[in-house]
Amino acid sequence: MIDCLRGLLRPVFSAPGAAALVALALTAGAAAQTVPASTPPATPAATVPVSSMSSRVLACTACHGKEGRATPDGYFPRIAGKPAGYLANQLLNFRDGRRSYPQMTYLIEHLTDDYLREMAEHFAALDLPYPPPPAPQAPAAVLEQGRKLVQGGDGARNIPACVGCHGAAMTGVTPSIPGLLGLPRDYLNSQLGAWKTGQRRAHLPDCMADVARQLTPDDVSAVSAWLAAQPVAAGGKPARTLPAAMPARCGGVAEVPVAAAAAR
Repeated sequence: MIDCLRGLLRPVFSAPGAAALVALALTAGAAAQTVPASTPPATPAATVPVSSMSSRVLACTACHGKEGRATPDGYFPRIAGKPAGYLANQLLNFRDGRRSYPQMTYLIEHLTDDYLREMAEHFAALDLPYPPPPAPQAPAAVLEQGRKLVQGGDGARNIPACVGCHGAAMTGVTPSIPGLLGLPRDYLNSQLGAWKTGQRRAHLPDCMADVARQLTPDDVSAVSAWLAAQPVAAGGKPARTLPAAMPARCGGVAEVPVAAAAAR
């Protein structure tokens, strides 16, 4: 099954595909030279269609849902409408071993940087509605703990507010900062846990790993429960800029200004 999915991702002009097209052209040319002059011209053969990116990324939608919308539960995140730079960075992270999920790595390990960016741009351009959030999955006190950390952080523990990097609406910032809403609670839990344990990494400085290591298991549970219960504002579109400098320097988002204290 996974070999079939891997084949879907192969670029149209991969070596096997290009060789087939060349062979087809050579065969057609040789046949034309052997047809007698008196023979009426044959009906032109149908041209070989060039596959669109939407058909080539069907392997992605097998897990991430139709058109990358994901599903309201489980571990697979929505990728439709996420910033293209973020999606490209994550594909590169999977391919190059900074993130660990064998099925993802196997699917894309032979794809080029440019092709991965083309895939990212395809999903980033999809403008699809978000479903309503599921009912809250934690008591009110836990949800309030999560809200405080997301919106205000905890200065005493050097935990910045999530909105300081991911935007006030938490829909992300172009081109490279993801939104935090519209994601399953299980997925949010697993990713924060992966950063805490070093199973998920990013380009240095890895600011999310630094933040996650300061969070307790109760913090992680509270933050993920509150985020998963929030409706997605503004159609989920990422903001163009942050209203203020980021509280920490993060690898992969060099284009975003950083607060003076964090820049030193």
